[in-house]
Formats: sequence, C-alpha cells, structure tokens
Amino acid sequence: MSTAAFDIVVVGGGGSGLATALAAASPEVRVALIEKNPKLGGTTGLSIGSITASGTSLQRSAGVEDSPDAHFADFDLFAKPEGAVDNLAFRRLYVDHVADTLHWLMSLGIVFHGPSPEAPHTRPRMHNVLPHAGAYIYCLAKACRARGVDIRVETTARGLVEESGRVTGVEADSPSGRSLLRARKGVVLTTGDYSAGTELLRQLAGARYAAIGALNTTSTGDGHALARALGAQVLNGHLVEGPQMRFAAPREFNWVKQLPPSRLVGQAVRFAMATLPQAALQQVIKMYLTANMQPTTRLFDAGAILVNRQGMRFTDERASPAFDIPAQEGGHGFIVFDGAIGARFEHWPDFLSTAPGIAYAYLSDYRRYRRDICREAQTIASLARAMGVPEDALATSAAAAPHAFSQPPYYALGPLYSWIMTTDGGLAVTPKFEVLRGDGSVIPGLYAAGLAGQGGVLLPGHGQHLGWAFTSGRLCGLGLARP
Repeated sequence: MSTAAFDIVVVGGGGSGLATALAAASPEVRVALIEKNPKLGGTTGLSIGSITASGTSLQRSAGVEDSPDAHFADFDLFAKPEGAVDNLAFRRLYVDHVADTLHWLMSLGIVFHGPSPEAPHTRPRMHNVLPHAGAYIYCLAKACRARGVDIRVETTARGLVEESGRVTGVEADSPSGRSLLRARKGVVLTTGDYSAGTELLRQLAGARYAAIGALNTTSTGDGHALARALGAQVLNGHLVEGPQMRFAAPREFNWVKQLPPSRLVGQAVRFAMATLPQAALQQVIKMYLTANMQPTTRLFDAGAILVNRQGMRFTDERASPAFDIPAQEGGHGFIVFDGAIGARFEHWPDFLSTAPGIAYAYLSDYRRYRRDICREAQTIASLARAMGVPEDALATSAAAAPHAFSQPPYYALGPLYSWIMTTDGGLAVTPKFEVLRGDGSVIPGLYAAGLAGQGGVLLPGHGQHLGWAFTSGRLCGLGLARP
C-alpha cells in the first residue's frame, strides 16, 4: 500500500469539497481531494445552481435592501418539518457568511443573474449561476489545481485511520491500488447526502423512502457511514427532500452542458439577457431548461391530473403522488390539464417551474423549448394519440377530473419521474465543523461540511442547500488552514 502525506485530506469532489480544498490550500498547507467518480461535480453539478443570499452586491445593484437579520427571520416563514432539530446557531452562521461566499465565488470567475424573488422570502435573494451549475465545478477545480491541490478521481475512501484516538488519514482504493493518505491537520468529509444509500435510508428515514430512486445515484452516504463507524451522530436523519416529481433533461440539448462554463460564457449569457430582445434569446437562454425540472404542485391545486401509460388516473394528486409514480409502468406518469388551467401558468406568481438562468419558466416556455415532454391537442382523443395512451381510458380520466376539462387546447407534460433529491440528515458538528459523537464529544481530526456536515440546520426553499455547501466548505477550509 502506497503512502502520501498531506496536511488536509478532503473526501468528496462536489461543491463543498472543492470549496473546502480551495479555502485551505496554500504553499504552506498541502491538500488532497479524493472523489470516487470519474469526474468532479457531485450533486452540485446536477443542481439548478441557485444560491439564496442576503446583503449581496447584486442585490445592492438592483436596489434591493436586505440584511442577514431579515434573511434569518424569513427562515421561520417556511413550514418546519415534524420532529426536526433546527440549529439556529448554524442558521446564523449561514446568513452572516453566505454573501461573502457568493462574492468569493464571483472572484473565481463564476457569473450570476439575479436576484430573483421566491416566496415566502420577503426580499429577492435567489442568485442563479450562468451558464449552468457546471460553472461551479469548472471554476473551483481550476482554482484548486492552480493552488496545488492534489485532486484524485476514481479514488474511493474505504476507511478512516485512527492513531492514539485521532483521525490521521484515509485508506482509499483507486485503479492503481490501495493507498494511505495521511492528514496532519485533519480529514474533511464532504461526501454529500445519502439519498441513494438504501440501507441508510431504511435505518434513518424508513423503508418507504428506501424504495425510491435518487437523482444522484452516487450519493450513497459514504461519509456518514465512515463517521458513524467511529460513533458519530446524525441529526435530522428522518428528513428527506422528496421524492420530488421531475422531468428528465432533454437529450437534444446535452451539447449545452458541454459548453465551457467559464466567466466569458457566463458574462455573454448575462449580457444577452440584459440587452437582447426576448425573441433573440429563445435558443440561447431558454434552452437552459436542461436540468431535471420540477413542476409546481400548484398545477394539481388548479385541477390537473396524473395518468399512467394506460391513460388511467392512479393517485390523489394533492396527497403524496410522488410515492405512487415509481410503481407505474415505466416508473413514470403524465400531467394532463386543459387550456383554462394552462392559461394560469403563464405569469408570475404561477410559474410552472424554476429554470436556470431565467429563474422561472411558464407553460409557453415548455411549449416552445421542451417539445419532447409537452404535448398539445385540440381534443382529448388526439392528445391521447400524441401521448401513446388508450383514448377511452384518457377520456374517462379527464371526465372524472376534479376540474372539468372543457377548454381546449389540452396539454400533457411527461414522462414525469420521482426521485429523492437530497436528505437533510447531517453529521453533528461543532461551529469549527469538527464531527461529534453521540455523547457530544469531538472525534479529533475529523471534520465534515456541506450536506455531510449539515449539523441540524434546516435549509428550506431553493438555493440554501447549495449556499450551505459552499459556505460551510469555505469556512471549514479557512479554519483548518490556520496555524
């Protein structure tokens, strides 16, 4: 087994891991980052890419008056999950530092559009990355390499090494064999959540969630398992974001993701958004509806229904339909509604989904840019033919809908899948991000940030999980870099 010596070893190459490594690295502090996948990115790379922040330069430029205190108070406008721990000290840490984190990311060449509003926040705080979330990984990885971080992909942590009661390194496997990466200052777990960790889900959230797939199939809770083997505690282990209903990204726009997500590209997109007429933006910006988009549940409040491949309505849409979709043929369903419902989702605040770069997308955007999942017809029978479902079954489902479908055109959106997006169960950590055992004692030499080190803070709404990932990683790295 080969051995390499570093000051800090970071386990996980998503947003929080890259932020930790970059903030810690210097000529005096040697940092290694290992990532089990062939590429860096993690859940950050799959995200919409928004960060919710207060007191930012972009807010000031837009004439938005905001403060960390107002941001802190607005957390309480969101419903608190049953049985949840809420670490107010970490909420305070987040709101006090997230603006600095955003400005730090901007200094690395990452470009943002916004801020945009999101209810129930009382101020516009959503800052959307341009051209897409890949910009985070591109710019952070570039800066890490320039600062000398030893980045190793296809390298999986197999166990933590303890000596005299202190974590001093990581044993890891790679195509070249097993290695020991020693860490003089500490090991940082930035391995994300356990949304794809079937056994952890079963233990912490219940069998109901263990049966659902995850958006990020490699978020298997590796860091949670490594830390729990040393007695670490998980807070809010029962909290799961999802399952959420999502449309798959269109294959024909995959080339967009291949664009270099550099400052130049981001600035070009932002300039186009600010200066070009709407018509000129169509194929340049709104094609960024390429993420796994989440339709609003307001569609069902308005009377839309869910049907399966047989054209049959199979669930109570206003209860918990996301749990029922995976059991349908093909593991998906379709949203069906008429023109009266569709007309409602053309203007703020009734958006159909959030979208990268433009903040919100409406039905007309899907009709124009997501023709692969949006079908439109003047009759229910012709809609059924376009969907490839039995005409009589769809007619029966539409006739029994809570809202009587009577106004053409008729629409179907799908296929629609259900995935677990993230889990909010994070390792208990101190304000210095030291991992804690169940008895409250520190595990010396072991740290966690991002979703792995969420520490009991609740992060409701869009953009706050990503904001926490970068903020906690940056602060953890800065703390470890101190002499």
